Formats: sequence, structure tokens, C-alpha cells
Amino acid sequence: MKETRLVKMLVAGMACAIALGVAFAQETTTTTTTNPVTGTTTESTVTSTGTITAYTPDTDYITFRTTTDTAPVRYYYTKDTAILDPEGRVVTWSAVRPDLPATVYYVRSGDRMIVRKIMLSKPTVIEKKETTTTTTRP
Repeated sequence: MKETRLVKMLVAGMACAIALGVAFAQETTTTTTTNPVTGTTTESTVTSTGTITAYTPDTDYITFRTTTDTAPVRYYYTKDTAILDPEGRVVTWSAVRPDLPATVYYVRSGDRMIVRKIMLSKPTVIEKKETTTTTTRP
């Protein structure tokens, strides 16, 4: 009897953990508002958390995957796209690489997703190499 209860509790706990993981990977949307007086519309920003799967510097897009069982999707960037490290500091595009966890903030423009900001989840690693040359004279 106690073993059955324990198994049920473990199964329920695993189901909650899986549901929580899926919920964090899903996209969240802010609402679009229209000012009735001026008629201006505020853009709707969408947030997506996942992994950068590909980035090539001479293209205008990155491919991004929210979960391992979904296909990667193209997110287009512009010269105004900001790349931030986990502390919120602006970094260069050289910090973006495949298999890097990130959060992408974008707006929809037709069938394209235009990236406004990429927040990297891991700090960028900068390698410093030093070489020493010794010359000996007879």
C-alpha cells in the first residue's frame, strides 16, 4: 500500500517537472495596444527561450530552437538588434555561437520574426593566449 502511494507521488512529481519545463520554453506575448485618440499601435513583443542552433555572420538571420523536439526557426536580425550577456552588458556578435542558450525578444512583421534583443544565458568566454619567445646566443 505504501509503495503504491510512493509511486503515485513520484509519477505526479515527474509530471509536474515536465510540465514546468515545457511552460518555461513556451513563448509569452505582451499585448498590443492602440491609442484611441491618436490611432497609434504599440508593437507586440514576443519572448522565446531556447538555444541558438546556427549563426553565420554574413547572413541576416539566426536559427533558434525552443525545445529539443521542435524544428529550428529563423529569426531575422537588424543592425539595431542588441546582444546582451547574462549581466545585461552589450556584447558583440562574436559572442553568438551555436548551442548557446538564450532568450530572444522579437516582433512579428508579416511572416518574419524580427529580433530586437538577444539575451545570452551563459557568459561569453574570452581566451587570452600568450606566447613567449626566447633567443639564446652562443
